[in-house]
Amino acid sequence: MSDKLKSNNKVSLSDLPDLLTIREVADLLRVSPLTIKRWGKRGKLPAIRINSRGDRRYKKAVVLRLLGVEESA
Repeated sequence: MSDKLKSNNKVSLSDLPDLLTIREVADLLRVSPLTIKRWGKRGKLPAIRINSRGDRRYKKAVVLRLLGVEESA
């Protein structure tokens, strides 16, 4: 888990990495990692699969859009 998400409750959205793990997204949205996986299967939150294990990563812009936040350039 990212130190920024773990260290305190206040997270600057601009400090988030471009690709987020399931745990980071779940913590940010205050839902379980299983919910994030389910949303991915339903197309609500598409994942990028990386490495041979198929780990999921989520684009920051998509997560912010789900939150109703526009990413500033």
